[in-house]
This record gives sequence, C-alpha cells and structure tokens, in this order.
Amino acid sequence: MLTFRTLGPFQARHGDVVLDLGGQRQMAVLARLLVAGGRAVPVSVLIDELWPGEPPAQALSTIQGYVSRLRRALEPHRAPREEAAVLVSAPPGYALRAETGQVDSWRFESLVKLEGGPAAVWERTREALSLWRGPALAEFADLSWAVTEAGRLEELRLTAIERHADAGLALGQSSALVADLEAHVSAHPLREEGWRLLALALYRGGRQGDALGALRRARAVLRDELGLDLGATLQRLESDMLVQAPHLDLPGERSAVRPAGEPPAGKPRGGEPALRVVVVDDQALVRTGLRVVLDNEPGFELAGEAGDGEQAIALVREARPDVVLMDIQMPRLDGLTAARRILADQDPPKVIMMTTFGTDDNLYSALRAGVSGFVLKTSAPEQLISAMRAAQAGDALIDPAVTTRLISAFAGRTDPAAPPALAGLGDAELDLLKLVARGLTNRQIAATLMVAEQDVAGTVSKLLEHLGLFDRAQLVVAAYESGLVNPGDPGR
Repeated sequence: MLTFRTLGPFQARHGDVVLDLGGQRQMAVLARLLVAGGRAVPVSVLIDELWPGEPPAQALSTIQGYVSRLRRALEPHRAPREEAAVLVSAPPGYALRAETGQVDSWRFESLVKLEGGPAAVWERTREALSLWRGPALAEFADLSWAVTEAGRLEELRLTAIERHADAGLALGQSSALVADLEAHVSAHPLREEGWRLLALALYRGGRQGDALGALRRARAVLRDELGLDLGATLQRLESDMLVQAPHLDLPGERSAVRPAGEPPAGKPRGGEPALRVVVVDDQALVRTGLRVVLDNEPGFELAGEAGDGEQAIALVREARPDVVLMDIQMPRLDGLTAARRILADQDPPKVIMMTTFGTDDNLYSALRAGVSGFVLKTSAPEQLISAMRAAQAGDALIDPAVTTRLISAFAGRTDPAAPPALAGLGDAELDLLKLVARGLTNRQIAATLMVAEQDVAGTVSKLLEHLGLFDRAQLVVAAYESGLVNPGDPGR
C-alpha cells in the first residue's frame, strides 16, 4: 500500500520502499495536493503558492514536468498510456486520490476526531500521536500554505494530547499522566485545558496540595501574560478541590479508600447528631431550594428559616443551630449586621454568608467579623453542603471566585485593631499561617508540610489564641493585613 507521511519528514512509501519524490519544489507540489484533502488544486494556485511573488516564465511547463515525474514515482508499474490513479488530472488542475489510511495526516485527523467511550478515545488518540515524528511540513516552512496547515495540525496534536489525558483520567491513569501533563503545560502554558487535566491528575493521585499549586501557577501565568484571571472552568475546579467535592473522584473511588466502618460522605456516624442549620434569606424561593437540599442530604437537619436579620438573631438564640447560612442583602436588618450580633453571643454557631458579586465591601467586613466563609448563590448543592461541613470542622471556606476579587481589592486596607505584624510567631508558625491564607484545609496543610493533621489543628488553635481571634477566616485577614502574604504572591 502506498503511504504518504506528512507528519514529520515528508516522504512517500510503497511497502518498505521510500520513493524518490525529486527535489524540494517537486515534493512541495505533492504536499500541497495532500493538504487539499483530495480536492482539486488549480494549476494557477500551485504556481502562485510555489513561487510567491514572481513565478518563472516557464512555471506552467515546470509544474507539468513535476506532475509527470511524481506520477512515475507513485505508480512505477503503470503502463505508458494508462490513466493515472493516484495523482490525477482534475481540470483546471490536479488532485490526489488516496484513502484516509494511506495519508498519515488524514488518518491522524480522523483518529483525533472520532468519538467514543474513554477506552476507545484512549486507544485512538494514542495511535494518532504515534504518527508524529517531528514538526509537520517542516521542509516547506517558507511557504505560507504549509505554515497555515502545520499550525492547524499542531492544534489538532495538542487536542489529541488533551483528549488522551482526559480519557486516561476516566480510566484511572491519574498518576501515570502527571509527568506528560507537566511537560504539556510547560510547553503550552496558556492552554487552560492542560492545567485542568494536570490539576485533576494530581488531585486524583492523592496530591491535593500540588493540585491547588498547579492552579495557582496557571493563575500567575494568565495574569502575567494576558492580564486575565482563571476561566470559569478552572475557578470551579479550584473551588471544588478546596471543599473536596465528591464528584472530583472517579465513581467508587471514595468507597474504595474509605476506612472500615466509616460511613459514606454525608451520613452521620452511629450516634452522631445531624448538623442543624438555620437558613436566612429574604426570598422564599431561595429558602425553599435550600430546604430541599438539606432535606435530601443525610446528616443535616433544618433548624429553622428566617426572612431578615432580626428574625435570624431571634431564631438562632432560640434554636441554637450549628451553622447559619445567611444572605448578605436583606430588608430591615442586613445579613452582615445580623452576623456580627450572632457571633458576639456566647458560643455562637458558624456563619456562612451567601453572596453575589457587587458586595465586596460587605464581604471584607464579614471576614473581619469572623464569619466562617462565603458561597455564591449560584453554587451547586454539593458545594453548599461541603461549605457547611468545612465550617463545622473549623476550616474557612471562601469560594475562589470570590477570594481573588476580594483580596485583590481590599488586602491593602488596614484595620487599627489588626494584630501588629504577627509579632512573636516563629518561622514554622508563619509558614503554616501562609498556607491557611491560601485557603488550604488542615488535611491539605498536613500533606504539604508532611506533618500530622492533629499537629496542624493544634497550631491553628494556638495562632487564634495568640492573635486574639476566634475563627479561621480571621487568620486569612490577619495574614493579608499584616503583609505576610500579598495579592499576586507566587503561592497564591
């Protein structure tokens, strides 16, 4: 079978024999016909594209001579007067007649675009990538049509790499993919899909700190190169990783690693009471939606609902819930004022603020007041559930989509009551505080510093006591207001 190899050094083969295709311009005629994908290319186009600017006077006869010699090379056993079957006349020019499997670039493109399940995509993209042996059409880099086609094929190659990795993640190949994906994002740092795949591979490989670090690297690159923040997909991924959203794991993955006797996520251990939640929002429809979420989530109990801040304060004092999920903008008494009064009571519940963009001043004030986190009203139900669990466990939960804007806009503002320069803390404590300010949980910090999780929890408690604070979210504010961390730091 005659095979045209156009990915890497350009050549044609017949079985194991490499055919002599003549000089550079003669090979360029064949390459141009291959790029046309079987469609006819007029002779006038061939002349203009082989000799940009000033074609020779005998360009037409030269092209005809190239075609004649190529036909003899491609069909050496064809009789003198027999019509050509491969490089055919197709007025007003010529066309190449070949099957998809006979042209590497055609076969490559077909394999990359084929749909199917993860196993099929994994095999097809692996086969497609095996066809590459170097930059496509590199021999014709001085011809504009070749440069354009090479760019198109290169984009398909990057797509193939990413489709291959995506299929591999679905097949449980996370750890094996990390090295290749690191090389991919290093070579192509502006491709957000590459960063998504790398972060997910690291996360599923048990390297949660490294996964979040990869997304921080992506954010730094995009800001430095384009002045942009992460796209919506990467922001959602970062948010989901911070709360260890179950959907990030492969089906069955969590049950496979759950210690014996541990209940599934969302279900209380034997004898443990459900987490009691008060919902505060002035919109009845929002409260109804949250009630449905809580009613359908094992381990949670709706302790009551309120439509404004005054009702919320009274209800919290009566019901004594574990968590308050509260809107910021409400009539009569806003959520921020209500949160301050609730948190000023003895043994207060955890308070999580629900927000939309446009209330950043309120958010920063809420952080100072000691709320345990923020979630967007548009968050998926599992994110709301994870936020409440995180708050109850003592972790601050700030949606990354909120954090970037919030910290960038307000980290320079100082509070006279803020702890002065974190005096008296050692290097180890300051290092841990930086990780808290980056949004890592105790488990993630323990993995990053390679210490026991209970040691992290103990140090966080000591930091709160030393600085006169009572909530983890206040540590984040203290770290920024003291200058320990700044917007745009490489670690952020």
